[in-house]
Amino acid sequence: MIYHKAFKHKKSDTWVVLVHGAGGSNAVWFKQLRDFKKHFNVIIVDLRGHGKSKAHYSKEEIYKFNEIAFDVIQIMDHLEIQKAHFVGISLGCIIIRAIDKLAPGRAESIILGGAVIQFNKKINWLCETAKLLQSILPYMWLYKINAWILIPSKKHAQSRKLFIQEALKLGGREFKKWLRMTTEIKENLQEFLVKEASAPVLYLMGDGDHMFLPMVTNLVKKHFNSQLEIIGNSGHVCNLDQPEVFNARAISFIKSITGKGVL
Repeated sequence: MIYHKAFKHKKSDTWVVLVHGAGGSNAVWFKQLRDFKKHFNVIIVDLRGHGKSKAHYSKEEIYKFNEIAFDVIQIMDHLEIQKAHFVGISLGCIIIRAIDKLAPGRAESIILGGAVIQFNKKINWLCETAKLLQSILPYMWLYKINAWILIPSKKHAQSRKLFIQEALKLGGREFKKWLRMTTEIKENLQEFLVKEASAPVLYLMGDGDHMFLPMVTNLVKKHFNSQLEIIGNSGHVCNLDQPEVFNARAISFIKSITGKGVL
């Protein structure tokens, strides 16, 4: 079982699961945890091969995307949690959609920050270039290039730095394992563009997320069960750029679904 930690609230019966992206760990939620714990029971996880889950898998093991999503479902089963609200960032958003596909009804609501919903030409080029060069260049060079493309603004330098620091902990072998899954990820994304989630979805996107905001804006127009809120002065990793705004909007959305009021 992957690493996880549950924080129990004295009164609330609402559960929130925080899902980080590829190359990160539960550490990316350090600006969310305190606020969320005031209102809900919270679970943080380290996905397969990341953070404290890294030691649980062999160096040679090949990952399957649905297995990574199922890891989170197993935690809920282990803790006897039937339903939860899911909050994701970046590629963690795809994992949440996969969880919802594998276990529809387990999500009470879904909050997707800096959501990756489609691979455009630029992202496809990045992935294919990384595959070609992974045996030649150090993986951190490839990851840094990716970080600068996703988070180019000087205003968001701190978020970009953390993005890169977390990737450094991942290691080259794990980076390559996740890179191999890009075909599976793209196939899932194509399905998610057409099929809506089984629960209400809130997209939280930075106004400077030049890569993904336009795609999310178009998608929300087509999906009846989704809504978009744009966070000002923020880039792709909006939970780190503007944590107070991110937290307030996410918590308010969850409470509106549970019917227990807002902030």
